[in-house]
Amino acid sequence: MRFFPRGQLLAALAASLVLAPLAACSPGGLSASKDSPYAPGTARGEGVDGLLVGHRLVEAGEYELALKAYYRAAAKQGATVDVLSAIGSTDLKLGRLGQAEQMLRRALEEDQTFVPAWNNLGVVLMEQNKTAEAARTFQTAFALDSGQSDAIRENLRLALAKVKKSAYSERTEDKQFTLVRRGQGEYLLLTRQ
Repeated sequence: MRFFPRGQLLAALAASLVLAPLAACSPGGLSASKDSPYAPGTARGEGVDGLLVGHRLVEAGEYELALKAYYRAAAKQGATVDVLSAIGSTDLKLGRLGQAEQMLRRALEEDQTFVPAWNNLGVVLMEQNKTAEAARTFQTAFALDSGQSDAIRENLRLALAKVKKSAYSERTEDKQFTLVRRGQGEYLLLTRQ
């Protein structure tokens, strides 16, 4: 504790009485001066767009927090195609394939021309081994995108290759093969049906 001699204490008290009325003249309050060098505070009632916050959280790998931001955006903006697609895509990142499929289908009910929802739905279907439906989904995304996206083109190519491969393997799995020796060093593969 600091002790002031009586003369200094009276001088300090007189100075505070003179300066107190001047302090009341400044705008003060909660609003900052326009020419203040300090950053402005946040205004109450104005929030940051939940969709934008969610996108940034996804980029940072914070998927659970991104979902919360997307749900806040849905509460504020409504269940728009952007919000539903973002929720579905984040559920996909979290491995929640059933929820992701449901949200992406809801997004496409809102807007059947929304290419990211078509593409991400195709990815979900591929993950669920629904390759034929995934291929059709990627074809729709590719057509709506006019073939501009390399990622969609690659997804479509992979899906079509997997469909072709599974069609071939289904035909060959039903058949049983027998190896028959014909002469010296010659073998013939026969199928039994």
